[in-house]
Amino acid sequence: MNLKKLTILHSNDIHGDFLAEMKDGHSVGGIARMSGYIKAQRQAQNNVLYVIAGDMLRGSIIDEEFKGISTMEIINHLEPDIATLGNHETDYGLAHLLFLEKCATFPIITANIYITINGLRLFRSHKIIHINGIKVLFIGIVTDEALANTKKDQFLSKFITIEDAVTEIGQIINSYRGYDIDCTVLVTHIGFLEDQELAARLDPVWKVDVIIGGHSHTFPQTPAFVNGVLIVQAGCECRAIGRLDLTVNLDSNTLFEYKWQLLDVNEQLCEKDPVVDDLLNHYQALLSEKYDRIITNFDRTLTHPLRQMETEMGNLIADVLSCVIESRGECDLVMVGSGSIRKKEVGPVISLRALIETLPFSDRIVLANIYGRDLIKGIKFMCRDDILSGHTEFYQVPHYVHIVYDFASKELLTFTIKGKPVEPDRRYTVALQGFHFDNIKMCLDIDPENIPNYTASQLFATSDNDLIQEYFSTHHQMTSRIDGRITILNRPPQLTS
Repeated sequence: MNLKKLTILHSNDIHGDFLAEMKDGHSVGGIARMSGYIKAQRQAQNNVLYVIAGDMLRGSIIDEEFKGISTMEIINHLEPDIATLGNHETDYGLAHLLFLEKCATFPIITANIYITINGLRLFRSHKIIHINGIKVLFIGIVTDEALANTKKDQFLSKFITIEDAVTEIGQIINSYRGYDIDCTVLVTHIGFLEDQELAARLDPVWKVDVIIGGHSHTFPQTPAFVNGVLIVQAGCECRAIGRLDLTVNLDSNTLFEYKWQLLDVNEQLCEKDPVVDDLLNHYQALLSEKYDRIITNFDRTLTHPLRQMETEMGNLIADVLSCVIESRGECDLVMVGSGSIRKKEVGPVISLRALIETLPFSDRIVLANIYGRDLIKGIKFMCRDDILSGHTEFYQVPHYVHIVYDFASKELLTFTIKGKPVEPDRRYTVALQGFHFDNIKMCLDIDPENIPNYTASQLFATSDNDLIQEYFSTHHQMTSRIDGRITILNRPPQLTS
């Protein structure tokens, strides 16, 4: 039996969140320490690959200030062998993404994004790596949400489509049927539960061995194993790195055995990479004067532990936007995308850096006229079973909204605005962030054609961050608490903080 060993290190959803944090007097996380571990393993053995499963961009001041160019420079030093796109790679626009790809010194693969006018893939779909006598086929797959983000490019987005992942995977594997591939790895950015659904749809004849995933920010205790496919993920934000040690049977092109570990990135793991650490310090110095000024303070630390629940920070942001918008005209309801709040704990001292890292996706605010029946439908859609994946769209609402949903019966028991039940036939003026307005069918299951004057809906502001920053700068000792705006009865364990 011809057995060979292979180690694949992997991370995902870095989101430009490169810096270590101090917890209980110890340094945890950080890309400098992650880089130190990767380089130490490569020095110790000659069969190590490093893979990134999407969302390298968007979530930090360093990334935002330099529109991802700094991120590519930093990640280049980790020398990834393969990366795939995530949905946030398109946040700065399609044209800019193609520029960033040229800044990367590592291959970026994604099989299921196509240009409609010529039927060609936008990116390289796959790559074969030869290492330690093993031929490894990597195929990249991205979520449909990447297409949703491209709508900022109103022209280019018309010529981009995302095709069925299984079809693309099958075509690529079949094209290498006679090439004697020893190990096939899908590098995906679709979510941990979605990876399991994808694995169940794969033809066993294709012999897909591993899915290395991202998007859902999952820290699994053990790998999933579906339809003969091993499925792993490594959390988010340089807090952990996955290590997959494989033994490959070259005679049968199958996995003989495996061991997977999710390793915390901390002082016990390894020393920092001094080159990457110096590069981070350089960017920190460039940004310090601009972003470290204090703009406000809370009376205590506010939390946002899960996106699929009412949170303290979510309530504050919804109340602030509601106050600002209603002070300038009529607005019945403000809905803040819960996923736009990216920090689990905020404050009590708030610098400009802290605000932007908490709300990195500065977006426009649009006022839309929506019938009550569609709002009711949207709230029920928000609370559907897919909420368990943690990556559906969920909303934070102002203090004058009261929602009660029974997860067991799937019934919306209460939905009131300013003390009055939502009336199905009444039009409500609803403030939405631009992404959620542009993708209202995906986010709230509301058909745009049901919204009066959808294409002419009023632009209230070009940046929600500008509104919040201005409000914060003139208000201090703010506070917020969970006060029953959104109650989900019979909550499953996944929906508890």
